[in-house]
Amino acid sequence: MPSHPITVHWRQEHRTIQLNVPEGEYILRSFEEQGEPLPFSCRNGCCTACAVRVLEGEIDQREALGLSRDIRKQGYGLLCVARALGPLEVETQDEDEVYELQFGRHFGRGKVRSGLPLDEE
Repeated sequence: MPSHPITVHWRQEHRTIQLNVPEGEYILRSFEEQGEPLPFSCRNGCCTACAVRVLEGEIDQREALGLSRDIRKQGYGLLCVARALGPLEVETQDEDEVYELQFGRHFGRGKVRSGLPLDEE
């Protein structure tokens, strides 16, 4: 089975890991199976714990519900649902950074209210 060289620059750990990932396999799962677990939370493409920025190459991540099309176009991806389309180089991101890009426009507009009158909150 063909495979692709995948390089992950894990910023938070000050490490660079390069492994070959079989074509069609999820990058996160393949790294785990090869003894190099990477950060993740949900494994479903819904959160941003495994977010990366693609430096070179392309990924198929049509299952990445946790990233809008705009953010994907900016080069971000989620390794839990990403499959390499060839040689790939990525850099891990801070979860809060990507979360803010994805959801920040919806928050930060003051206190979230419960629906109760202010004196009952």
